[in-house]
Amino acid sequence: MSSSDNNSDTRNTFQAAPEEAVADTATDSAVRDIAEVPAIEVITTAAVHLMSAAAVKCGLAAGPDAEELKDLDEARKLITALAGLITAAAPEIGSQHAGPLRDGLRSLQLAFREASTIQDAPGKGPGEKFTGAVN
Repeated sequence: MSSSDNNSDTRNTFQAAPEEAVADTATDSAVRDIAEVPAIEVITTAAVHLMSAAAVKCGLAAGPDAEELKDLDEARKLITALAGLITAAAPEIGSQHAGPLRDGLRSLQLAFREASTIQDAPGKGPGEKFTGAVN
């Protein structure tokens, strides 16, 4: 390897180092930030994101394109994931937090049933293996 090749390798290394330092600093900052968030807040935030996405996929979005955004196959997956999360987390987050999440889940399950042209058998709707049949 010539000395000019060696110098260019060194320059590339030095050019990459500040970017890596910025990425490491950002990662360290994100880890510190998330470490300060209580578990209940992380769980409820995840549940709210699942609820919001499921509502859009059930056709409940505001606006003229709500019907275009409807995708019941995707809604079924999101509602089932939400039901699993709420069922598993309820003992940990307490009824004060789980109650409203369960209410939102039930509303989504009913909205899904209403939006479906082919009805699921009782207990076979999205998330009902975790929550029981929803009427």
